[in-house]
Amino acid sequence: MTDPIPHPLSPQDCLVAVMIAVSASDENIRTSELVKIQSAVNNLPVFANYDIDRMQVMSRTVFDLFDQEDGLDALFGLVRDNLPSRLYETAYALACDVAAADGSLGDEELRLLEEIRYELSIDRLHAAAIERGARARHMTV
Repeated sequence: MTDPIPHPLSPQDCLVAVMIAVSASDENIRTSELVKIQSAVNNLPVFANYDIDRMQVMSRTVFDLFDQEDGLDALFGLVRDNLPSRLYETAYALACDVAAADGSLGDEELRLLEEIRYELSIDRLHAAAIERGARARHMTV
């Protein structure tokens, strides 16, 4: 990475990184996904004290990691090291919301969601409930 992270990752940094990773997974970051990320950071209690300027740092970090051969593994290592396990389901829920934001789930997004479930040891039944909630929130008429 060319720009070192100024301080260790906060739990909020990890949540932002997961959302950015899902958005970038298909190499096409859509406006609806960016709006979803921004909305989550602006409105959810878990981000109450988050420095919004860190979003740019986390974006660069995720993109730099994606340029490396084992970057996804490194990203998950950072997330596991810096995100309390009680927020693993929160990370997965945010990832599902970002993936569903544009109204379709591509193969790359589905594979990354599967990887997130595995890497964060999300119980399959809990994951199904989270996915169902994301689908319900993003239905159209």
